[in-house]
Amino acid sequence: MRFKFNKKDKLKSKKQIEYLFENGKSIMAYPLLLKYCKAEFNDDAIVKTAVSVGKKQHKKAVDRNSIKRLIREVFRLNKPFYFNNLKTQYALMILYIGTEIPVFSSLNNSMKGLLEKFKTKIYEQD
Repeated sequence: MRFKFNKKDKLKSKKQIEYLFENGKSIMAYPLLLKYCKAEFNDDAIVKTAVSVGKKQHKKAVDRNSIKRLIREVFRLNKPFYFNNLKTQYALMILYIGTEIPVFSSLNNSMKGLLEKFKTKIYEQD
């Protein structure tokens, strides 16, 4: 798996996102919340991911967009280390639930903790 976040890696289907929120499970590593569920995709993507930041905590679109860009970058850098050996396809939604604009280093540590928890949950199920 490469250090890219291509178009095929993005979760965009409204049906899949609705299914994810209705039937998905959650993992939290403050200030990040991960919703995930097994999915089937037509392409060869193992994981499709979407990122969301709440409008109530961050009123300005500029702030929301910068947080989303930062989360995508942190996810992109950590993705190969956690999803290389997966056989099952998953749909992921990463939600930012913090109230402050994050710094890269703290967000990176939170993402690593979140993905580590996800990895252990997945291997427990199999």
